[in-house]
Amino acid sequence: MSTIATDRPMTSELSSMLEMYDCPAILVSSNYEILGWNTHYIAQYGEIDSQNTQHCFSISHGYSVPCDQAGEACPLAAAQKSGHKERVLHVHQTPRGNEHVDVEMLPIFDKAGELLYFVELLRDIPTVGAAEKSGKMVGVSRAFNHMLSKLARLSECDASVLLLGESGTGKELAATALHCGSLRKNKPLVTVECSGLTDSLFESELFGHVRGAFTGAHSHREGLVESVNGGTLFLDEIGDVPLPMQVKLLRLLETGTYRRVGSTEVKRADFRLVCATHKNIWQMVEEGSFRRDLYFRVNVFPIKLPALRDRLEDIPLLVGTLLKSLRADKDFFLTDSAIQVLKAHTYSGNIRELKNILHRATVLSDTHVIESTVIEECLAMDASMTTSIEIGKKAQTLDLSASWVDLKTVEKQYIQQLMHTHAGDKEVVAGICGISLRSLYRKLEGT
Repeated sequence: MSTIATDRPMTSELSSMLEMYDCPAILVSSNYEILGWNTHYIAQYGEIDSQNTQHCFSISHGYSVPCDQAGEACPLAAAQKSGHKERVLHVHQTPRGNEHVDVEMLPIFDKAGELLYFVELLRDIPTVGAAEKSGKMVGVSRAFNHMLSKLARLSECDASVLLLGESGTGKELAATALHCGSLRKNKPLVTVECSGLTDSLFESELFGHVRGAFTGAHSHREGLVESVNGGTLFLDEIGDVPLPMQVKLLRLLETGTYRRVGSTEVKRADFRLVCATHKNIWQMVEEGSFRRDLYFRVNVFPIKLPALRDRLEDIPLLVGTLLKSLRADKDFFLTDSAIQVLKAHTYSGNIRELKNILHRATVLSDTHVIESTVIEECLAMDASMTTSIEIGKKAQTLDLSASWVDLKTVEKQYIQQLMHTHAGDKEVVAGICGISLRSLYRKLEGT
């Protein structure tokens, strides 16, 4: 049963109305007072004290003022101004900790057109968290929430989505979030790794084949398009699909039909398409390596996933989540100084690179508390590799009369150049080279 706060006027129609929704719902007055709630709300968020006045901003966020006065978008204020429903993504306090919630605010009018109340609908976002949760996309930064709000909206429709972003930004997790929030969530999510597949292998993987279709085809094989069966087909790194196969993929998307390799039987496909790439697909179109017509088929709704450098405030949350996934047998914690070192780093590999750094740290740390020196040592491993690459490049460009290159000489020249650039600061240069201060002295002395 819906619950209506005591000693407040309420019609039975409004009381039963809340139970019509298949998600948590509350009834709110124009001054943010919670007047009622349905059983879904109680199950999701717990009981509300009906004996004392409760406000939505206090219950959901712990604020003492409305959301728009606390630096967040307020759907109630927006709905009051516009006169129609408004929607926003918020991070709410729940019995399970902070969680992302898709909030929809519906204004309720009387027959004369006067605004009476608001119905606030709250839908959680599967596979996404605002707290440390292994296996989920996590974050609370503005860039992350902006991306997440688009994912939440697109989960409800069946349009094709193109996930764009650098390697390691979490495109596969985003595809999972899209699927789990959609009407197809009870059907399979099937991933096709497009990288490294030849024309024939891609076609066989996607459409399947019949016995005898080619050498080694000893039996009928169901393709991934068939196995998805009403679910979501995720083409990861679609920019790597061979050009000859792009026309067959286009035909599948345009007609919804396909044939197994070696078969004349036409089959119908039923799936929602999600694609991902780290490449500039439009540039590939201009260069002729990606079909223009296919581009417009897959790029119905593009979503850009932010790079880690654009959401550094999420690093503490990401660190906690990644550590739990790396070492379930032991609880690791980073000191504040270690977190600051991670925030100061530039991540070319994004979250995947951060995971590698933390993996090293759990091995190198002598205790469950990871200090900044351990993180610096982990970062120095990559710096050392970069130094070796730079030395190699330097060796190729040096004008030497000999047919061979003395790498020690090149290394010394490179280090001396760094010393000059950094005004003789040996500690900085040693850090860049990924070596100890003592080793730097030896290399400068040529021993």
